Amino acid sequence: MGEKVVATRAELADRQLYRRKLQSCLDVLERMLREERFDRPKAMMGLEIELNLADEQGLPVLGNEQVLDAISSADFQTELGRFNIEVNVAPRRLTGHVFEDLREELDTGLRYADRRAAAAGARIVMVGILPTLDLEHAGLDAMSRNDRYSLLSDQILAARGEDIALDIDGVERLAVDSVSMVAEAAATSLQLHLQVTPARFASVWNAAQAICGAQLALGANSPFLFGRELWRETRPVLFQQACDTRSAELKAQGVRPITWFGERWVDSALDLFAENLRYFPALLPICDDEDPVKVLSSGGVPRLGEMRLHNGTIYRWNRPVYDVADGVAHLRVENRCLPAGPTVADTLANAAFYYGLVRVLAEQPRPIWTRLPFEQADENFRNGARHGIDAVQWWPRGGRGARGQVELPATDLVLNELLPLAHQGLDEWGVEPRDRDRYLGIIEQRCLRRTNGAAWQAATVHRLREHHNLGPNEAIAAMTRRYIECMRSGEPVHTWPVD
Repeated sequence: MGEKVVATRAELADRQLYRRKLQSCLDVLERMLREERFDRPKAMMGLEIELNLADEQGLPVLGNEQVLDAISSADFQTELGRFNIEVNVAPRRLTGHVFEDLREELDTGLRYADRRAAAAGARIVMVGILPTLDLEHAGLDAMSRNDRYSLLSDQILAARGEDIALDIDGVERLAVDSVSMVAEAAATSLQLHLQVTPARFASVWNAAQAICGAQLALGANSPFLFGRELWRETRPVLFQQACDTRSAELKAQGVRPITWFGERWVDSALDLFAENLRYFPALLPICDDEDPVKVLSSGGVPRLGEMRLHNGTIYRWNRPVYDVADGVAHLRVENRCLPAGPTVADTLANAAFYYGLVRVLAEQPRPIWTRLPFEQADENFRNGARHGIDAVQWWPRGGRGARGQVELPATDLVLNELLPLAHQGLDEWGVEPRDRDRYLGIIEQRCLRRTNGAAWQAATVHRLREHHNLGPNEAIAAMTRRYIECMRSGEPVHTWPVD
């Protein structure tokens, strides 16, 4: 959820004052970029994984405070819903045995956390949306006790001026007249961070945008929400609707949603931060006591607190991040489109595919964003989310400026074009060939078997209903229990039996 804030309603600043502080932060960022006051390239990457809490029957457990107390580790933090927690993996260099080292660290940490959570009556589940969540888990009593979350919920409702409604048309349709922002907590994500220099930021962000559709097609793991089978990756549409600050009239006027793919390729990191200020009113207008101009002029490194907080309430699927580590400022691209799970191996396969592919696409002499219209990248994103492994994707043919796009099955695009590029990219990062082949091999097998987390979940529910005569909710609960069992085995999802 970005910057963690402890605040009361009395601390909300005058909006005009806050707007001036935001502009000051943007001016300082522009000066820092011009004067090259950023960290040197270090090929640093990091992960955040949002997790669900469920009991042995696969049902949600509203007990994240007790679970976090039991785990007692700073690596695990609260999230919006009381049935959520998040694990943060320390940044590291993207080279050598990085993926095997991450596998060992995540396996050890999550197994430990799961044992400790069991003492608090819960188990940890890596899944995009916990399939057994019901509408009762979308109310304010399911929200974590954190001032930021309640303030954010209040501000979204105040901006809308009306209740939040969900209307998602997928395999089935879900229509709910009134939910709280807590419905968004159903969406649990994998967040992939990559530190970049200012000069490379735009190329990496554009490349990441271009492959979002393929990422979702391969990694979809959220087909069920509140008892309905919807999109193969329901998180994006759920996120947009549950966090929407716009009334029907504002939507009709073309006002942009705060959950946003974007509308153009960019030329610099400043483009995105400036868009955020230009298009989106502050949801949490809380002023920092820092004067960023004075800090920078005295030779210091400003926190740019208002800009970072505002940026954290704009839910781009590839988010620009300004941060300070060890007294030095740096920029990151945060890739947020993927769901959690199904296993550690699947998670690292998704990461390996992303980091390898984005490296090559960002450095091509004929960049993908000069050959693929942004509108088609946006369409790819929606198609990947809606149809998962069965999605089709637009991809360019020809050279710079050409408009010879073709529509391909996502699996064919990945097998024939994107996987070889991901192999090349991991080699250029210096990743060990054994790691490269293991994790990209998982991506290859998903394509060959046309199976990912969403496909397995849907196929299992259908089989339970058809062959075991279970009702919809019974089948979803039974599937969830099987999912948890298979997840604990650690074997990638393409190997899981359907029955």
